[in-house]
Amino acid sequence: MKQRFAFTMVELIMVIVVFGIVASIGAEIITSLYNNYLRTRAINQLQGQTEIVLEQIAKRLQYRIKDSVRVTTDDGATWRALPDAIQTVAGDHTIVEWIGISNESFLGDWNGTANVPGWSGLIDMEHANTREGTKTLETPGSHLDFARTIIQALTDNVVDMNNENGNLPALIFKGAKPLFDVNKYYSQGTNNYTVRIANDTNTSFHIPTDDNLTDFDQDGIGNGDLFEQYYLSHSAYAIMPDSPSATDFTLLLQYNHQPWQGDTYPNAPQTILAEHVSTFRIRQEGNVVRIKLCIHDNNQSGDFDFSACKEKVIY
Repeated sequence: MKQRFAFTMVELIMVIVVFGIVASIGAEIITSLYNNYLRTRAINQLQGQTEIVLEQIAKRLQYRIKDSVRVTTDDGATWRALPDAIQTVAGDHTIVEWIGISNESFLGDWNGTANVPGWSGLIDMEHANTREGTKTLETPGSHLDFARTIIQALTDNVVDMNNENGNLPALIFKGAKPLFDVNKYYSQGTNNYTVRIANDTNTSFHIPTDDNLTDFDQDGIGNGDLFEQYYLSHSAYAIMPDSPSATDFTLLLQYNHQPWQGDTYPNAPQTILAEHVSTFRIRQEGNVVRIKLCIHDNNQSGDFDFSACKEKVIY
């Protein structure tokens, strides 16, 4: 009779035990690898998101009227120019607002031989069209019809240089501001720094009759309301948190409001910049603006909450 060989019961049990140990160790390794993957993915996503949000803010602040940047920590009850802002600490909420240069309408249009800017940034003080009596300003080298079209598109037709009874863009002149007050950029009228304008021709502005621009600086001594160089603006911007939570809030961008028309940032259109923000701080040193932003994961990738913090400098 042929002899047969087989595993004994003890051997089978030992094999099963060994396989169980190996499987247990393998499961732990796989679980650990998966958790590490989730952590790495969460960190990379947070770092990428933080960088993108900072870049969006920086692109807007890059084309700012530098002296118009102001901040509040009491929901707009009081404002300070950014260089004079009180240093904030973790948990403090800062709302920052500024008037932007209309860079998109400045870039210009190709006329077949050259690229003509939408607005040149210069007023010809000696031109026959630059007169206090007629409230007109000649801006040679401009293509205001093109600038008007771009501004209309950017504001969903809310701002129109052809409608003096509606929302108009503003001129802000480069020049000395006696008794500087950052809040004067956000009002229109006597002793303020903005002047509403409509287009009179393709190369000249018309100032509405109810705007006060009474002292041209044609004597060149710097005491007038008008200077040769100007910025054109169609919008102010504000960055604000959506809630008083110190560690978890949504950061919003308010845009397309014209403070020289009486608009305020809380009533402006808004878009979400980032959710689950734990820190947003802004400060200015000289002409350099520094922004710090921290966004956390909020346990969206598992039972852990990572945070990514980045800073950006804008000149």
